[in-house]
Amino acid sequence: MSGILNVGTRALQANQVALQTAGNNIANVNTPGYSRQNVVLQTVQGQFTGSGYIGKGVEIQTIERNFSAFLNRQSALAGTTAAADSARTDKLKQLQDIFAGGTSGLGAAVNDMLNAFSDVATAPTDLTARAVVLTRVDETAARLRTASQSLGDLQSSVTQELNVKIDSINNLAKSIASVNEQIARAQGNGQSPNDLLDRRDQLVRDLNQFVQTTSIAADDGTVSIFLAGSQPLVLGNNAAAVALVDDDFGVANKKLALVRNGQSTPLDENMLGGGEVSGLLRFQNTDLMEGRNLLGRFTLAVTTSMNDQHRLGLDLDGNAGGNLFSTTDFTTATSKVFTPSHVLAPSPSTNSSPYTLTLSLNDSARLVASDYAVSFTSATGGSLTRGADGSQIGFSYTAATGQFLFQTTSDAAAGPFTGTSFDGLSFSTAPATAAVAGDRFSLQPFSTSASNIKGEFSAARALAVASPVAGRMGTANTGSLALSSLRVTQPNANLTATVTLTINAAGTIDIVGAGTGNPSGVAYVSGQALSYNGWSLTLQGIPKPGDTFTVQAQPPANRNLNAGNASAMMGLRDVDMFDGAKLSDGYAALIAQVGIRTQSAMYASDVSSSIAASLETQRTAVSGVNLDEEAAKLLQYQQAYQASAKIIQISQSIFDTLIQTLR
Repeated sequence: MSGILNVGTRALQANQVALQTAGNNIANVNTPGYSRQNVVLQTVQGQFTGSGYIGKGVEIQTIERNFSAFLNRQSALAGTTAAADSARTDKLKQLQDIFAGGTSGLGAAVNDMLNAFSDVATAPTDLTARAVVLTRVDETAARLRTASQSLGDLQSSVTQELNVKIDSINNLAKSIASVNEQIARAQGNGQSPNDLLDRRDQLVRDLNQFVQTTSIAADDGTVSIFLAGSQPLVLGNNAAAVALVDDDFGVANKKLALVRNGQSTPLDENMLGGGEVSGLLRFQNTDLMEGRNLLGRFTLAVTTSMNDQHRLGLDLDGNAGGNLFSTTDFTTATSKVFTPSHVLAPSPSTNSSPYTLTLSLNDSARLVASDYAVSFTSATGGSLTRGADGSQIGFSYTAATGQFLFQTTSDAAAGPFTGTSFDGLSFSTAPATAAVAGDRFSLQPFSTSASNIKGEFSAARALAVASPVAGRMGTANTGSLALSSLRVTQPNANLTATVTLTINAAGTIDIVGAGTGNPSGVAYVSGQALSYNGWSLTLQGIPKPGDTFTVQAQPPANRNLNAGNASAMMGLRDVDMFDGAKLSDGYAALIAQVGIRTQSAMYASDVSSSIAASLETQRTAVSGVNLDEEAAKLLQYQQAYQASAKIIQISQSIFDTLIQTLR
């Protein structure tokens, strides 16, 4: 009797647990990270008799969770990539909004400012027209400052988000370490702690949303978590912490570092992989830096070229023009990033020689929107690295003068060709400065160009639109020689010296005047510019031998009737300034560069999100709860439970019959 009763009892208990497990699955259908559980049944060892083995029923072997380590890992990796792309894309969209187009954009402000000189060129003595120009100058400066402030606000926003997400990483790491300890204790009973494993897997998935990790399981059931390839964040039940630290030079570019036992270990950004923190760091240290450099270069190129041209003119009182915009002092504005740093593992140190590196602007048309790193490999030379593309150029260094000489190209036959500037910038130190191998500098020439830009003056009379030189046709000319343009292009000691151009019998030009070298036989081409003494002259027409043209100092009586420098200011619109783009198109090129980055990031985000969603669907197909399936199991286990109860009922009936028979 006990045999059939035991079979029924075991079956009843087993099916009861199966019902409870199915109910638990249904209850956790919306629980994040929950893996569907199944009851694994096994036959109780049969009892041997002479007639064979007699079955003794069923028992529960274990409660297993439906889980695929491969799909779980693939889903986590895809999710962390999607999180990085999404975080970067969101910030790039904000960066794109700063560089707006249309009438409210910087490009419109610059073009309006240059176009305002046309009214002054038409009426040089009109103080109202002059005031409009100065108003446009102030508006342009204000928009540049606003864009710079917006970039600063965006930087602050990124820093705040990074700090919040790093706090989340540290909290998750502690939670994983705690769950590891609980799992290690539970492993001793020989059964898998399914709920704890689900909780840990969910914590790891949550962690991967912030930073990509690698997991390695131990024999005791714990999992160690590693960052940046091999840096341990969690080891068993011990968790380290991550923090934001300054880069090697203490500038705005932050790095992620692992902190364990008070020791900080910077993590290689290129090894971080995915995660929101990685995406934000990439945006901050690459995209935002490029945006800041693009704005800084645009500001510096526009204001420097306009200042240079304005200084070549004369105001209403005959004084030489000053700066239209305030100037950027490289040494003062970026002194922090010029402080040298010599990095030695495991802790940073200062350069062997306490000196600073200074910059000067050589050619605003050759500027590249980039930061630079200078590394001395010896006391007499080293290499300069352009951050924008990673390209390097060698340099030699002369301590006596403090000057750098860059190797711009090399030819096997002719040998190296050198120059004193690179990307329109010249580098130097104080004379007699001794460099030491290993000394390094980080240079950010454009980081503050737009921060404090402003109009330099507000007096309309001080606007220098008159040219200091004038042209005069010979009174005895018989040909159709005519003046097309005469403008001052650069300062020169002989700028106002009288220079006479005479057409000779061969149809070429003989030039006589201080500073010209008095060349003869200079080819004449109608519409082609001739440049001497800091001015550029363009003549047109068909001259006759003996025809002359004279360039001389502007007569005081004609000064206020002349607006040659205003025309030269307008002419800046067509000067090649930004990687081959003209000054008037420079802002459009800036918008295009930021826009290309944004579109590329959006495409990458769409692709990675699609892949992540697909892999998560595959993972949940294995681990997720299907309500229809669980409902069917409930009916199956209910019927089995009822049948098991029927076995017990029949067993009891047989037992009762037996007892009555024995009475």
